[in-house]
Order: sequence, then structure tokens, then C-alpha cells
Amino acid sequence: MQDDFGFMQVDWEDRIHFDRMRKERVKKAQEALAASEADVLFVFRTEDARYLTSYRHHLGPAFVIGNATVVLTKDSPPILFTMDEEHAKARLTWLGPGQVQARANFRELAGIKEFADRVHGLIGSLKGKTIGVDIYSPSMAEGLRDAFPTSRFVDGYEILMEAKMIKTEEEILCMKAATSMTEAAMDAAIRFLKPGVRECEVLAVAWQTMTALGSEWTQCSNIVASGPYTAPYRRYTSDRLIRLGDLVIIDIGACFNGYYGDFTRTWVCGDMAPTPEQMDLHQKCYDGLFNGCAACRPGNTNAAVVEAAGEENVLSSLGHGAGTNPWEHPHFSVTSKNRPMVLQAGMVANLEPYRGKPGIGGFRLENNLVIRESGPEIYTPYPFDDRLVSKVHPLDKSTGRFHYRG
Repeated sequence: MQDDFGFMQVDWEDRIHFDRMRKERVKKAQEALAASEADVLFVFRTEDARYLTSYRHHLGPAFVIGNATVVLTKDSPPILFTMDEEHAKARLTWLGPGQVQARANFRELAGIKEFADRVHGLIGSLKGKTIGVDIYSPSMAEGLRDAFPTSRFVDGYEILMEAKMIKTEEEILCMKAATSMTEAAMDAAIRFLKPGVRECEVLAVAWQTMTALGSEWTQCSNIVASGPYTAPYRRYTSDRLIRLGDLVIIDIGACFNGYYGDFTRTWVCGDMAPTPEQMDLHQKCYDGLFNGCAACRPGNTNAAVVEAAGEENVLSSLGHGAGTNPWEHPHFSVTSKNRPMVLQAGMVANLEPYRGKPGIGGFRLENNLVIRESGPEIYTPYPFDDRLVSKVHPLDKSTGRFHYRG
């Protein structure tokens, strides 16, 4: 199957097999559940309801427990409890009879007992069973213990993360599609960037481009930080007017079929040369990024990746995995050395070092990659501002070939 394709389904080319992806995801989740101490999973995160059933929620700025809930056992199909019961029954044709149920109401704690009764009726008694739960409030935890008094509760999130860490090829293709949308938005934003526009206008161009291409949502509220806001780094977009010669950090990500793109570049606004100090900081950040990418190999650890990138290039976190959640395992930070994770082929890593100094400027750079037996497969080829790069890394195949000036 090729990587660079259109988004439509066609009969003349082998593209993403969504039905196969749905089945593979459930199979991986049930295998992880079978290998754990839990007998059943209660899944409340909407992105993981998507992972298990392909139910697409209308996503919003706040997480609401109960908008989509999935109950998963080791040997029977997942059961979806949703506020969109009729829609799901009409359009999620791969879910069989009984797999779509009316919403489990957890906004009111009185709904917990009703949910428990319905679960017992659907999958049988959970008396003496171990239940994995991914997220809940203390009040919900107490309510669930009352509703399932003989059951033991364990962390179900880590069980599902174990299933999600190794991506299938279908999942990787979805992330690459999201990245191609993000790349188009990055290019549109950089071409729009000029002295006298505001950060929010640059973001509007990027957001419009992603949405027009079919992006379901964005990786976060997205970040355009310019001038003094690059050091110390401010992780949101304001109405600041961008001036000639300002450094501009653009960190954005589109979403394709529930999977997220996410990459970052730092650009000089206008036709102006950076200062030697800015070039030095950018080069150190750039080298740290690609040195970290080069260390992303099976058998290596996340701690070794951080060491290769250089702890001086880590701003709280060096990076993370991605999938139906923009931030999944593996994670990369200075604390990774306290409990290193061995990297495996099929994992995805988004590495994003930072280097900055107030009064000079800050640089955030990010690549996404798949860990392969043959080495890192970087699938964010968009170039870096070559005015800031004095030496191109061997893994960088694009920088120096981009000659557009805003």
C-alpha cells in the first residue's frame, strides 16, 4: 500500500482499509485486556470510544464523562453507550444488535446505578470481577464501588495504552494523511506571514486550510507565538501584531478520521536575516531534534532518545506518541530515565525540542516519525527556514530547497 494517496475511497488503488483497521483495533484491545488482571474495561474517554467502535463524537473544548462510554470484555464485541443512539444505529453498520445502547448518564451520579443494572443485563454479573476504568472523578469512583460492591477496580487506561502503542499500518496511514493536511496549513500560514498581520490571523489561515481539507478537529487550540512570546515560550495564540524580523513559532495539527497530525516550525517574518545568536540557538534545537529522531530505533529507550537530543533542548517534555489521542505513549522527558521504556517497531513519536533565550528569541521544532526496524521514518518532510540552518542534518531531505520569501 502506498503512503501518499487521495482521501477518497476508490476502486483503482489500494488505500486505507477502514474495516480492517476497526477489527484490528478491537483485536489488539482485547488481547491487551486478556493479558491484564482486568476482566472488563469501562472506557469513558471519547477518543478511545472512537478507537474501539469508530464512533465519532462532536468534540468540544471540555471533556464530558458519559458522552460516549464503551464496555469491553475479553471475548465479545464492544458495547457503545451514546447520546447519539439513533444516529449510531443508523450509520455505524459494523456494530451489531445490542452493541449500541442509550447514553450512560454520568452527569448526574444517580445515573451510575442505572448504568450498572444495564451492564449486568448485557454482559452478565460482574460479581467478584476486576474492572479496569480509564478516567473518573472521586465521586464517580465511590458511586461505581457502591454499584459494583464485590468488584475490584484497576487502572484501565494503561491497559488500553498497551494496545494502542504499536500502530497498525492503517493507523499510520491515517496519521500521514493528517500530516499532509497539517503540512498544507503550515505552508499557507507561512506564505501569509508578513509584517503587520496578527498571530490570530496567521492561525485563522492555518485553521481554515485544515478544515477545508476535511480535518475533523485540531490537535490543540494551536499555537502561533511571535517575537518576545517565543522566549519565554507562550503556548497559545494572541492578537499580537507581528513585526519585520520577528521569530514566529507555528505549532499546528489536523485530524483525519480521528488521528492527529502535529508539527512545528519556527520562521523569520519577512525578508530579513536572523542574527548570529538566533542562528546558533536554532541550529542547536535543530540538531537536537534530528539527533533525537536518529535515536528512535527498536531496542533503544525513550531515555536514550532524550539523552541524544540533549536535556538542554527539553522544555518540560521532549515529545510524545500520537494516535486517536494527540498525546499517547511513548512519552519522552527528563524523567524517562527513572523508568525507561524500550521502543518497538510500529511506535510513533512526535519529538519537539525547544531552545530559547529572552531578548534573542525562542525556537520550537517538531517532527513526527514511525519507529521502524530500518530506522526512523520521518513523515513530516516540510522544510525548516534555511536562513536559520547553517548545517543540514543527513535525515533532513528538504531544507535548503525552499526559496519562497514572504
